[in-house]
Amino acid sequence: MLLYLVTAFISGSNLCFSADWPQWLGPKRDGVWNEGGILTRFPKEGPKLLWASPLSGGYAGPAIANGRVYITDRQLSDGKTDSENLFSRANSEGKERLLCLDASNGKPIWEFSYPCTYKMAYPCGPRCTPVVTDSLVYFLGAMGDLYCLDVATGKPIWNKSFTKDYNAPVPVWGFSAHPLLDGNKLICLVGPKKVAVAFDAKTGKELWGSLQLEKPEAEIGYCPPVIFEIGTAKNNRHLIIWHSESLNGLDPETGKLLWSEPFRLKANLSIPTPRLVDNKILVSSFYNGSMLVEIDAEKKSSKLIWKGKGRGETPKQTEGLHSIMSTPFVENGYIFGVCSYGELRCVKLSDGERIWENLSATGTQNEPVERWGNAFLIKHDKSFFIFNEKGDLIISELSPSGYKEISRSHLIDPTGIAPAGGTKRKIVWSHPAFADKNIFLRNDKEIKCYSLAQE
Repeated sequence: MLLYLVTAFISGSNLCFSADWPQWLGPKRDGVWNEGGILTRFPKEGPKLLWASPLSGGYAGPAIANGRVYITDRQLSDGKTDSENLFSRANSEGKERLLCLDASNGKPIWEFSYPCTYKMAYPCGPRCTPVVTDSLVYFLGAMGDLYCLDVATGKPIWNKSFTKDYNAPVPVWGFSAHPLLDGNKLICLVGPKKVAVAFDAKTGKELWGSLQLEKPEAEIGYCPPVIFEIGTAKNNRHLIIWHSESLNGLDPETGKLLWSEPFRLKANLSIPTPRLVDNKILVSSFYNGSMLVEIDAEKKSSKLIWKGKGRGETPKQTEGLHSIMSTPFVENGYIFGVCSYGELRCVKLSDGERIWENLSATGTQNEPVERWGNAFLIKHDKSFFIFNEKGDLIISELSPSGYKEISRSHLIDPTGIAPAGGTKRKIVWSHPAFADKNIFLRNDKEIKCYSLAQE
């Protein structure tokens, strides 16, 4: 039984459910796939490819709703190229797109695009997974352009520019915090003067803005907002905002600060989605490691349980879990996650002590991947699907006893570049979607759909 609770409140929002994957980390924003009739081992020839459709660059994973696929990408202007130095933040002209495809065959239904000059590191494409309801789709571009479109036609309903409307600086890695739909509100991380902003989901009007960083030029971080139910009180919903200076709980209706726990992060790397275990919240960062905080919902206060004791970022310096992108899982008192150099690790929830690590899920035992090695963990029934940066999908079992690989299949070629470390290795850093007994996954050239149905 999973010992965490994630409840992104959706009453009145018509957020698509059933067998859909309508937002970041799925229907409940928890990275759990609950569909039945799914294979437990891959056929010798691998899962059946249903279709593939051309795509351009991007890190954003797809959203699946009501028989449609929503995916973003970026196309360079004619004759333009990105700088070979992916850290340069040089001006890069192009356009961002939101594509709507038929989920049964990958054929395009409509396309929406707008000019967008990138001024960020890793200028591949958008970062955020779209959010889809029965009638609307929302997406946030890497330069802070927020759009609400009609799902049937792709016609714009409203839009905001975080840089123009809020004078927000563009984070080094671009705007990456996946928007959260909560009833009549779309909640986003915006800028240092208003870190969290709730927009009216139908009109785009600002309903409230909350939190301010100490330095007006500071960066907000990259962690997506999430709502947890903590305690038994009537008003027990806490909007969790983890930015570059602290972990915070807000009243999602008003934006009022309920509690705050300091956690200053090197390079502003708040990225993985927080996890809730009973009344405790776990977060993990690349340089700073992990932190576990206990929340007293009645007193509206937080208490530090432990922080990681790592001395740096390299494998010999990290003791517990230092996640860069992958959201960890908590199960039966143990944390499972991917550390700073691609080490799949198990650590104790009680104190952060490491139990084991394994390199085969993200690299090989003899050739560990380099800095920022990554894999995404998706819980299904009693096992985990692990999608790594090499484009492999793995069926595995994770327990305090170790990592047990059941089956592995290569589904998509890595086309991105990770210049961190000594070599420019090829990677795919986009979270897949799981819906209709299929997996939908992308690189910088195509999006593919495979059947994972049990035959």
